[in-house]
Amino acid sequence: MGAAGVGTRALRGPGRPLLWVRWGRRLWVLSGGSAAAASPPAASSSGSGALSPFDRGLKRKQKNWAALQAEPAKCDYLREEVGGRIADRVFDIPSLHWVNDLPRAFKEIHQVLKPDGVFIGAMFGGDTLYELRCSLQLAELEREGGFSPHVSPFTAVSDLGHLLSRAGFNTLTVDTDEIQVNYPGLFEVMEDLQGMGESNCSWNRKPLLHRDTMLAAAAIYQEMYGNSDGSVPATFQIYYMIGWKFHESQARPAQRGSATVSFGDLAKINGLISRGKK
Repeated sequence: MGAAGVGTRALRGPGRPLLWVRWGRRLWVLSGGSAAAASPPAASSSGSGALSPFDRGLKRKQKNWAALQAEPAKCDYLREEVGGRIADRVFDIPSLHWVNDLPRAFKEIHQVLKPDGVFIGAMFGGDTLYELRCSLQLAELEREGGFSPHVSPFTAVSDLGHLLSRAGFNTLTVDTDEIQVNYPGLFEVMEDLQGMGESNCSWNRKPLLHRDTMLAAAAIYQEMYGNSDGSVPATFQIYYMIGWKFHESQARPAQRGSATVSFGDLAKINGLISRGKK
């Protein structure tokens, strides 16, 4: 861990996303993608008991040993039960769209936060890549008589606030944003997604796409969504979320019926101001 007590460790539990933990700062940065996508600094192996989470040989030995145990799931590689209420802040870079069990992920984030701790996250939303999704579906229906999912499913914004509230967060803030990126065509969109490590991860996906289907999808993409300059847009919808863990010092909503000003009176403010200027 080092003399300063600041170290980086990779923790993985059953169903738990990969966690890069910086203990000294009490800050957790979640990364549900691959290790290569957010590799931590190389940990020193000089200390006794130091383990590398990227040692394939050690992982293989651990897997073989765990298979002989009565409950193998409890012997996962580098599994560590982390106590609750140890983090001041938890940040999530866009990786929650890879998580299959969002309710459980939010509950575990809430568990590790201290009272008055905050979770700040961002994830891709339901309208992400809708142009690509619709084009592929229409092309498959036309050429093959049916379609299968080629874009991983996303969460709807209407469900996000409910999931955070059910996990125990309060004083919630949820916002959406859309970013459109223009590409020369469908094949460039898919090549860019592959380079980002964001290929379809659905278990029930088809192993291949026929050439005719791909060409038809590219033509449909251009016809339905193409720009006047010949490029095609790819939409990325992003949900931003902030949730706080309860603490006595936090402001609370006023009780229903305790308001002293009516919203109807607020509508008269502009008229009162204009008369005052005269």
